[in-house]
Amino acid sequence: MPKVLSQEQIENYKEQGFLSPIDVMSEDEAVHYRQRFERAESQYPEHAHAEKRNNIHLSFACLDELVHHPRILDVVEDLIGANFSLWATVMFIKEPSTPHYVSWHQDATYMGMNKNNFVTPWLALSPSNRETGCMSMIPGTHRAAIQPHDDTYAEDNILTRGQVVRDVDESRAVDLILRPGQMSLHHAEIIHGSQANTSKQRRIGFAMQSFMPPDVHQVVGKNCWLDIRGENLRQDSLSLHRPKNDLDPVALEGRDIADANLADILYHGAKTKRGY
Repeated sequence: MPKVLSQEQIENYKEQGFLSPIDVMSEDEAVHYRQRFERAESQYPEHAHAEKRNNIHLSFACLDELVHHPRILDVVEDLIGANFSLWATVMFIKEPSTPHYVSWHQDATYMGMNKNNFVTPWLALSPSNRETGCMSMIPGTHRAAIQPHDDTYAEDNILTRGQVVRDVDESRAVDLILRPGQMSLHHAEIIHGSQANTSKQRRIGFAMQSFMPPDVHQVVGKNCWLDIRGENLRQDSLSLHRPKNDLDPVALEGRDIADANLADILYHGAKTKRGY
């Protein structure tokens, strides 16, 4: 029996490739987490600047708490089962009135996994709407194959390669409007993107990218995992450690390994690398 979701919600996720919005916490609680993150960001900028926002949960205790939030994990369990690990996280921040955007793409394209049956929760720590540059999904596109992506390296594109799927029918796009404390969840193969933040406030979204069952493993780089729930046996796997506090040295050592590994995987076969 599902822990949080209704059977209808589960079927909608399977059919559409995403689910939104899901309440995780109150807006006040989300503001509290945002404040904790922004204090840490200000105090330790070398661990959270625009070119170092992957695997940030291994640096800051407040983000470690979020990747272990019981309601998030219960929803993930409803979608992919009781055994899963976390591959990585990304803090997606769009500063006020900036041109940065995310092109139409599929997450699984460059992630190097043997299977793509995994899910990404995206938690809003600030309002995520059309003005601030919310995510948009093309429903049902996860049920087709991975589409060809062009590496554009466009200056304002937040993605590593500026990768883009061409000829997307944008008339079908669904905007995922979230208040602080709500999350969306999406399948690894759904086509999605987001526009620039034209507002006067930061748009802060914390992507847990992604929670994966034990039959999913890395085939391009090293297997580096933070085990979350149940049994997650993988061969030749490096187990990452939760930070006991901000900048826990053991967790930071794991972050350095995971960051370098993730960069190698995301840029596998690429002609060019850039800082993020």
